[in-house]
Amino acid sequence: MDAFSDLIRMIRLDAEIYHNAFVCGDWRLDEYEPGATCFHVVTQGECHLHVPGHLDTQLERGDLVVFPREIKHSMTPLKPASGAQEHLPYAMSTGKEGIGMLCGKLRFQHTASSQVLDALPAVMLITHEQAKTWLAPIFELILTESFASTAASSVLLDRVSEILFIQALRHYLQNHKPQLGVLALYGHPRLAVALTAIHRSPENNWTLETMAQCAAQSRTQFAKTFRETSGWTPMQYLTWWRMQLAWSYLRDGLSIADVAERVGYQSESSFSRIFKKTFSENAGSIRKLKK
Repeated sequence: MDAFSDLIRMIRLDAEIYHNAFVCGDWRLDEYEPGATCFHVVTQGECHLHVPGHLDTQLERGDLVVFPREIKHSMTPLKPASGAQEHLPYAMSTGKEGIGMLCGKLRFQHTASSQVLDALPAVMLITHEQAKTWLAPIFELILTESFASTAASSVLLDRVSEILFIQALRHYLQNHKPQLGVLALYGHPRLAVALTAIHRSPENNWTLETMAQCAAQSRTQFAKTFRETSGWTPMQYLTWWRMQLAWSYLRDGLSIADVAERVGYQSESSFSRIFKKTFSENAGSIRKLKK
């Protein structure tokens, strides 16, 4: 397994579709929930997307737009339309002028999601031409389920939307240099190897030298590359990862002593002190007792 997969598993994302219909008449779609992580997929037709201060463009069938933290935006027809705005099932859209739009939001069950979202741009546009290999098959499944609207379609579309978001993140890593932040580390070929080793054995007595060895770099080069890529030192990342694991373990009901040992702390008191410094909460307040 790779470090990026570990991160995705940790943040535990859940998707929920809040709109999936054909929109016609004199229509306009605006932002849904400011600050939320959301996405839009054009399933039929074309439209105009306006994101003040960021983007003003045309969206086509199969295009994907992701807002890590939703900001003001609107989608409108390319040409003037008439009649009352209607949201129709796809099966009733034959012969009508309008657009098919699937919109969803994502929730994260782990605080580590903040570092991921902070490293992303305000809006991510991935066109169907840019990502045919993975976007096209997902799009076809979305379209099939949207038209069929059979048993469990809504649940299936929620799960597919989770895959859609993960693919969008991977596309961003592969095609754009992320801003300074933790996400940049996962796209670096050598640093990612070191992260994977840390993730496999967080309880080890990691030093700058042992981490550098995993990346096949000298201590100096490793430390320099790490900071230039992420803005963090390797030791800062190690502490951050251990604390994210600790948060998950505590939420799962493990004792503070067990968690401290699992994430590489010999002293429960030193672990609790660093945990409080990281989250501004005591470890005991996070812990959920098993039923």
